[in-house]
Amino acid sequence: MSGEKPFGEVLRGLRQRGRLTMEQLAEASGVSVRAVGDMERGRSRAPQRRTVAALADGLGLADAERTALLAAARAARPAAPAVTAAGSAVPPAPVGDFTGRGPELALLRAAAERARTRGEGRVCVVSGPPGCGKTALALKAVADLAPGFPGGCFMVDLHGVDGAVDTGEALLRLLKALGVSDRRLAQEDPRGRAGLLRALLADRRCVVVLDNARDEGQVRALLPASGRSLVLITSRRPLTGLEDVDRLALSEMTRDEAGGLLRRILGEERADAEADAVARVADLCGRLPLALRVAANWLTTRSGCTVGHLVRRLADEERRLGALAAGDVRVEAAFELSYRRLTDRAARMLRLLGLVPGPDMTAAYGAALTATGVFDAEDVMEELVEAGLLQTAFTGRYQLHDLIRLFGRDRLSREEEPAEREAAEDRLRAWLLETAAVAGRWYKPGYDAPPPSWQGPVAPESAEEAHAWLRSEGAAWLAALRDAARRGEHTRVVETASAMEWFCNQWVHWGHWAEVFRLAAEAAAALDDPYARAFHLNCLSWALNTCDQRYHEAAEQAVEALEHARRAQDVHQQTSALMHEASAYLQLGEARKAADRSLAAVALSEEAGHYAVWPQAARLHGAALRLLGRAEEALARHMSVMAFLDAPDCPVSGRVADVFRARTTQALGLDHAALGRWRQASDHYRSARAQSSRLGIFHREAEQLLHLGQALIALGETEEARYCLRQLLALGDAADDKELTAARKLLDALPAE
Repeated sequence: MSGEKPFGEVLRGLRQRGRLTMEQLAEASGVSVRAVGDMERGRSRAPQRRTVAALADGLGLADAERTALLAAARAARPAAPAVTAAGSAVPPAPVGDFTGRGPELALLRAAAERARTRGEGRVCVVSGPPGCGKTALALKAVADLAPGFPGGCFMVDLHGVDGAVDTGEALLRLLKALGVSDRRLAQEDPRGRAGLLRALLADRRCVVVLDNARDEGQVRALLPASGRSLVLITSRRPLTGLEDVDRLALSEMTRDEAGGLLRRILGEERADAEADAVARVADLCGRLPLALRVAANWLTTRSGCTVGHLVRRLADEERRLGALAAGDVRVEAAFELSYRRLTDRAARMLRLLGLVPGPDMTAAYGAALTATGVFDAEDVMEELVEAGLLQTAFTGRYQLHDLIRLFGRDRLSREEEPAEREAAEDRLRAWLLETAAVAGRWYKPGYDAPPPSWQGPVAPESAEEAHAWLRSEGAAWLAALRDAARRGEHTRVVETASAMEWFCNQWVHWGHWAEVFRLAAEAAAALDDPYARAFHLNCLSWALNTCDQRYHEAAEQAVEALEHARRAQDVHQQTSALMHEASAYLQLGEARKAADRSLAAVALSEEAGHYAVWPQAARLHGAALRLLGRAEEALARHMSVMAFLDAPDCPVSGRVADVFRARTTQALGLDHAALGRWRQASDHYRSARAQSSRLGIFHREAEQLLHLGQALIALGETEEARYCLRQLLALGDAADDKELTAARKLLDALPAE
């Protein structure tokens, strides 16, 4: 590491040597992701010593490397800007139909109050994507705050995206507006003028708006060091290189605010006559203020057009950006200004990110689309964040505003060859489905870590990481699976869905498992693979039964699965089909059919000596016996299942055995409850609940907490029952509605505390 290198280059090298993403370094050091990116790209060239020390701690640097990093930071000096001509600094009036933004205005009022009463010169950075209303918010704040700042209100448009105003020129505009004479200005060099501005802002109580800032370097010399003035900076970039400033990240309006703005421009009578269409326009505009104004103004000049007509114009994604134009104001033009300033790599990334099917993404998506490494993709995506064209949704994830996504897709069709677009789509789809399969297999018997040959940008290193990835990227890999099915990639669809066989039990209430396994069953049919068809029809039966409560359909799919399993001569899938049919009949209350099918599954397993599914089939047979009023026989059947699972030579082991054991323990509790043995029942429910919680099968834990609450109430132990039922409610979406409803009813019936 050389002390002559720029600080950002040194920091980047150390981070990559440690194989840390910006997100990981931010988490380890406590320095924001955005600040790390600014420093590495040289936007923040002279960070404070405490920031560098935190980075060194996060990197785990030895003494020599820490000293060198601090030296690189000390050597950095911000460049001094040049000076040109002067101009006006008078703020215009605020937008007359300004709507909403109450919380944001409250934050700016609080900053103004601190500046006015405490003598703490405040700087607030209002950042956000093009068209989100940054300038309108600043002007509204100035109008509201003006009475508290008798020194005056001033504004300079820095034109950060279309021919930036030189810092020196902005200095001259502000100094002249503050009454400094030409003679005095001629006596000062640029550094002296900056000092003079700071002194004036410290002595007076002023509000200054620095609108449309390009970067930190453009505004540093314009900021007060102390005093009672307030400076509002608007920028598409977050300007994280500025220290000791308040920050306000502006995005789209709320639904109520967007609807309110449209009503104010269109007029209440016209808007109320087509209220649903007005709400649809707000959504199609992405609730972006610029787009909302353009859409409403288009309608106000066309009194003969209905709001519904505008909805139809905007509903076509390919035409939407073009339709959002009124006079010489075009939403697309606002995006184009930022787009033209991007590097080639960033512009290409923006075009390709429009292909991401989910609502948000990580840097791994960019890596897959561009066939680069995650580190490189992250750097490019951070440039898009800085340009205001990509938003940080939460730590490590990014979001494209809907209209910017459409802009990127439009540029993709104009500037990329169709073959390159298709290649990028193929890379993304392949990465999503291959990673989904690798992650899902953490839960399948015989699998765990990805094979050494795995080359994906994300490699889940534990079942917990796999679970987190599958859930966080669920919308994207499901969309990729649909696309693969549409393209006839039957083998890929079958392999991906097959990997979910045991993971799906971890996420029962996702809402899409029936679709996943139906697509796979159809793909298996296209491949004329009877085993795969039986397997996925069995999985589909499970999803219809457990996830969707469509019990008749579940039984029908199990019957069809049995037919294909017999064709494939596969005992496992035959016993599974009989078991799934029995499970559906149990839910329908048809105990005799459930007993017949489950007993047939038990007999087939024993006859073939194939015991992989035997514990589950035997447990279902016990449940059917209980439903028939034969609780003692059910208890004996479930005891035999536990003895089978506890035997040292049990052919079922690992996580599968643990799942079977938890379900059978719950069944034993139900047997004891049916016999009126509430103490034994509660003991088994507690044990089953602990096992399900450890396995992460929370929908089963909810069932067991409900049963435990019922048993405790029967025992007269109402306080513990109340605690258990509240724990069930705390599971939230992990629990089924019927358990949540039953728990609330039981709680309401308990005596008051």
